[in-house]
Amino acid sequence: MSDYRSINRANWDERATAHAASPGYRVERFATDPAYLSEVVRFDLPRLGDVTGLRGVHLQCHIGTDTVSLSRLGARMTGLDFSGVSLEQARTVAARAGAEIDFVQSDVYRARDALDGEFDLVYTGIGALGWLPDIRRWATTVASLLAPGGRLFIREGHPILRACDYDRTDDVIALAEPYFEHVEPQVYDEPGTYVETDREFVHTVTHEWNHGLGEIVTAVLDAGLTLTGLVEHQSVPWNALPGRMRQLPDGEWQLADRPQRLPHTYTLQARKAG
Repeated sequence: MSDYRSINRANWDERATAHAASPGYRVERFATDPAYLSEVVRFDLPRLGDVTGLRGVHLQCHIGTDTVSLSRLGARMTGLDFSGVSLEQARTVAARAGAEIDFVQSDVYRARDALDGEFDLVYTGIGALGWLPDIRRWATTVASLLAPGGRLFIREGHPILRACDYDRTDDVIALAEPYFEHVEPQVYDEPGTYVETDREFVHTVTHEWNHGLGEIVTAVLDAGLTLTGLVEHQSVPWNALPGRMRQLPDGEWQLADRPQRLPHTYTLQARKAG
């Protein structure tokens, strides 16, 4: 197993300030509009339901825009991330937004030791699971954090989308990357990042993993949780296949040609027995 934590942390540490300054994260909007919610959280409002008064933790929270959004919906939130620089930005975002949120630095697998008590809601947003090598260990960690009757809520990029051949420019959907979890990581060396910025980066290598949808569901069930919802979506919050996607009115992106061919993202919900 590679030293993926150090490699990936260097990548996220370097990008955190660029992300906070990018218009893609709309940090200024959080500061000026007390009702503003991130597009990711707003997309899932019909499935998220009322979170008022719930004690929630956002795993792999990055700079905290989704965490702040959940706080604005009434949850008492904690954010957790392994990047100290990301958490510095998250604390600034929360302070400017007027949100009282605790932010804790920890690798997600060590979250149980880093956090006190149990939670009514464990939330994980887009682009998180691909940084973790072992989906079963993740699910076990989630179960350990949940209070009886507590809920897991996750929206994530679909593993089929993550397995696509990103270099194609025609209308053929081809799979080039692993769909199933495997021991060795997928190693990428990408100079930029997924939001608009003119920054140049030094730490460009990342180690990532895909996890099949069946593997994710099975891990959640084996951790003792009950699956309560699984919805596959025909849109994704970023331009995942450049040159082949169109932007929708809600800010999401969709395959331009016959989007029903491809599951773009999914929302999964599960509960711990009460």
